[in-house]
Amino acid sequence: MLGSTIAVAATNFDAYVEESDDDFGLFNVDGYRLFRYRSPTPKSSEHAETLTLSTLLALLEKDKNVVLLDVQPLLWNRVFIQKEPRLHIPGSLWLPNVGRGELEPEWEEYFRSNLTKITAGNKQRPIVIYCRADCWMSWNALKRASSWGYSRLYWYRNGSDGWIENNMETAVAQPIPLQDDH
Repeated sequence: MLGSTIAVAATNFDAYVEESDDDFGLFNVDGYRLFRYRSPTPKSSEHAETLTLSTLLALLEKDKNVVLLDVQPLLWNRVFIQKEPRLHIPGSLWLPNVGRGELEPEWEEYFRSNLTKITAGNKQRPIVIYCRADCWMSWNALKRASSWGYSRLYWYRNGSDGWIENNMETAVAQPIPLQDDH
């Protein structure tokens, strides 16, 4: 009897820890998501205007200066390692790994320098940031770009998944290289 009571208590404790652990430790003190990047995201971001497919298409039609920025992560071992081709929105630039919750200095420099380059230093240039559906990488990247003063940010929350599900034309992505001085 005592053994079964302990087993039930342990099971209840595990369930409690699992439930209460859902949000504990997922974000750092600055509010960036640290783990479980592929999970449901908020409906919007305070740092950007959230786009649907139709509002994204309208924006692209209206403003030819829009930068499309894909932040889908990619394995890195001094070179990017792709297991399969990444399909994304045509005209996009791919900056992998810049949506992690905490960026090592080389990745932060990679993101900052490429944002400066692709916007020609214009922090008001419109930038659409996306990843895949239910991916916190794009949410983190928006938050980070906003903290650096970029003010015309858009979030295509459904990302490449939403684009592909709607039978839109895709392009095979090539990541912008990370300059490795090591």
